[in-house]
Parts: sequence; C-alpha cells; structure tokens
Amino acid sequence: MPHPILPTSALALALMATAASAQSVRTEQNISLDLANQIAAHTVAACAANGYAVTATVVDRAGTVRAVQRADHAGPHTLDASRLKAYTSASAKNTTLAMMEGAQKNPAAANLVHIPGYLLLGGGVPVKVGNEVIGAVGVGGAPGGHLDEQCAMAALAKVQEQLK
Repeated sequence: MPHPILPTSALALALMATAASAQSVRTEQNISLDLANQIAAHTVAACAANGYAVTATVVDRAGTVRAVQRADHAGPHTLDASRLKAYTSASAKNTTLAMMEGAQKNPAAANLVHIPGYLLLGGGVPVKVGNEVIGAVGVGGAPGGHLDEQCAMAALAKVQEQLK
C-alpha cells in the first residue's frame, strides 16, 4: 500500500509545479498594427521619392502579415516578393540581402533557397527593439534588391524612436 503524501510534501510539490510552469511561460514583444502600417507607408514613400513603384509588406515576429501597401503602378509580382522577403527576414532574423550574399559565397548556405517560403533577394529587413526581432519589412519592385533594402532602412529610420 503506497504511503500517503504528507500535507507539507503536497505543498512543496505544488510550489515546484507552480515555479516550473512560470518558467515555461514567455513574454515576447511584437509589432503593433499601427507601427506596421507606418513602416509600410514610409517604405513605399521612400521608394516613390526615388521613382520606384514598390510593394511593402510588414510581418510580425512569426512571419504573419500585419500590413501591406502597394504603390500605384507596382507590378503584381511585388506582392508575393515583398511578403516572402519579409517572412524570410523575420524567420532568419537577418536581412535577405546578407542571406543572399552568404548563400552565393558559401556552398553550404546555398540550400537556404530550398526552404519553403524563403526568398533570398535583397529587400527584407528585420524590425528590432534592441536585439529582439519583433517583425520584418519586405520590399519588392525597385530595380535591385539593394534599392529595396535602402527603402526599408529609410522607413525604419523614420520610426526609430518607437523601437526603443
């Protein structure tokens, strides 16, 4: 016959279980809809100032779309390109331009192009608060991924005060 648990042992077990469950709950920062809309608008405006009709997609930390803006005359392909760049950047917590360059130089990284949903073209930039990635912006439509990235960086500079 098993020994009954003494009341003090039951209390100790309950306290340990509570401490264990508290350690398994995480608090994470994420991008708000308002901030996502601001970043998308600033990105499209930055590219428009340089004569580029683009689409900007902003995703949250999990890669889920939060905001999309497509400039007049932006090609239809820019919708998917911007979304995939944003997803790739949020997922890898890196710029897609850096990832593309790394894959070109390192044969072991070349297989990144085979990950479903990844697009290794410049124009995806993580949105960070300190070192924590809370989302990403992807841009498609400028005549080069490096120019897409410049528009994204200009937009992030406009909202920098909100990312502290």
